Amino acid sequence: MGSQLLTPAERRYQWRRRLTPYMFLLPALLIFGIFMLYPIIASLQLSFESQLNPNSGFSLDNYRRLFGDTVFRKALINTVFLLVFQVPLQLGLAMVLAVLLNSAVLKFRTAFRLIYFLPAITALFAVALIFRLLLNDEKGLINYVLNGLGVQSVPWLTNAWPAKFSLVMAITWRWTGYNMVIYLASLQSIPTELYEAAELDGAGAWAKFWAITVPMMRPTILLTTVLSTIGTLQIFDEPYLLTRSGPSNETLSMATLLYRTAFQNAEFNYASAIAYAMVLIIAVFSLLQFRIAQRGED
Repeated sequence: MGSQLLTPAERRYQWRRRLTPYMFLLPALLIFGIFMLYPIIASLQLSFESQLNPNSGFSLDNYRRLFGDTVFRKALINTVFLLVFQVPLQLGLAMVLAVLLNSAVLKFRTAFRLIYFLPAITALFAVALIFRLLLNDEKGLINYVLNGLGVQSVPWLTNAWPAKFSLVMAITWRWTGYNMVIYLASLQSIPTELYEAAELDGAGAWAKFWAITVPMMRPTILLTTVLSTIGTLQIFDEPYLLTRSGPSNETLSMATLLYRTAFQNAEFNYASAIAYAMVLIIAVFSLLQFRIAQRGED
């Protein structure tokens, strides 16, 4: 009724005013649709098309192949191994460093924080080069030190288990400082009155950590756990650059297998199925972590 009282010029003005926000959003929506939404839908469609007979319509061949693929199984086991060993180690070290670097009695705290954060902004190629030099079987610094102590050289990058632990070391070195900074920010938001009240009650450092620090940082710990889990399940750079997924696929990750299948073997349909399997695995792990965190709060 009210709009019927408006003049044509006023109605046009109202329409322009309503459309203006959407016009500003349109470029971002177009970019999102072209470069994000369309590839997601297209890859889902590809995963349900047979590689050998693309015109056969809907097919589950790629997913049947995935369940029987021993290489994918090995890549999954390798990735879970990194997840189980590397994420707790990385987050535990990050928490210890954050607590130490948050201490008021420590001098040069800013310099130490910068030093520990530097690996997170170091180029991946440089990280791989440094670790390849350090872990070289014949001329690496680590084997040189071990030989000086009377220990035989370890084939860090050419034997299965040493190569796996080399990856754990490299990933931990690179990302511990990143999580440490997040923990530091969270630590500094905890009211000091809580610690002062605990001290008055006679609580020691360990008791204050478990009774105050950990509960207050629970959302941050959950965030870093989920981010680190997703990052590890998608790990590509370190296995590819440091060990070339060897020896004998012992350090092959799911993301490296996806890259190899799509861009080296040109099997885009099967690579799409691998990608969606990764999405499902990441979603399951993330959901489990949220459920466990919710139980802890209850």
